[in-house]
Amino acid sequence: MSERKVLNKYYPPDFDPSKIPKLKLPKYRQYVVRLMAPFNMRCKTCGEYIYKGKKFNARKEIVQNEAYLDLPIFRFYIKCTRCLAEITFKTDPENTNYTVEHGATRNFQAEKLLEEEEKCVQKELNNPMKVLEKRTKDWKLEIVVPENLQELKNLNQRQAHVDFEAMLLQHRLSQEQQQRQQEEEDELEIAALLEEARHRRLLEDSDSEDEAPPSRPSSAAKPNPTAILVESLKAKRKAEAVRSRAQLARLVVPKKVKAEANRGSEQLQMPAMGAPESRKTVNLAPQTPGASSLSQLSVYGDSEDSDC
Repeated sequence: MSERKVLNKYYPPDFDPSKIPKLKLPKYRQYVVRLMAPFNMRCKTCGEYIYKGKKFNARKEIVQNEAYLDLPIFRFYIKCTRCLAEITFKTDPENTNYTVEHGATRNFQAEKLLEEEEKCVQKELNNPMKVLEKRTKDWKLEIVVPENLQELKNLNQRQAHVDFEAMLLQHRLSQEQQQRQQEEEDELEIAALLEEARHRRLLEDSDSEDEAPPSRPSSAAKPNPTAILVESLKAKRKAEAVRSRAQLARLVVPKKVKAEANRGSEQLQMPAMGAPESRKTVNLAPQTPGASSLSQLSVYGDSEDSDC
């Protein structure tokens, strides 16, 4: 039995290596390799996210007519894990990175942009011609900008327009002030009317039962909001005064009739000389209940004079 791991092969004595046929393969052929995704990307077809480090069976080839410092650039073909769309990217030896060609978009990386900006700034600083150009531009701007600024100021002064917001604010404030003054005047007028009505009510209460003082002539015809209330109060007070007078009349009349009846009996006992006067008193006595209180008092005074 022969050995499984043989290092030396057997070559027959008539072996001729030139007679072995050679395979003619293309120069830029593709190879199948196993690789991992070098960066985060997103498929343009289905929107699937492909994260860095995901493994793929990719096809690798050399990019024709592209090189960097005699270093070949390789292109890789992979398929999306969801929709199987083809995605291609290639190496970038200049930046030691990878660039997406087709089928996907690389996710945003702030660090990469910052690095690119820093490289651009560093290149400009290292270039003396760029530095000189930048200084001349800055010097020109320092001369031109103040002149343009002065021109704009003059133009704005010439085309000065009215501030409508300030006008509206002033108008609103004036309207509020007028409204406040009007309200104060209305309140003062109402207070004066109420004071006048109260004064009239007090004067009416202090008036006598028979005569009322003449009302004060009003200086100016003003609208009285309490006129209806005052009139109703006046009517009520007049009715109460009439009622009280009637009650007083009822209370006074019987007393006077009794006194006159007593005097009549005394006059009947007197001599015949006083007969006509007694008749007068007797004839006047029946008429007293229908008369007013003042007429009854006058009759009462006449009877006393006749007694004397």
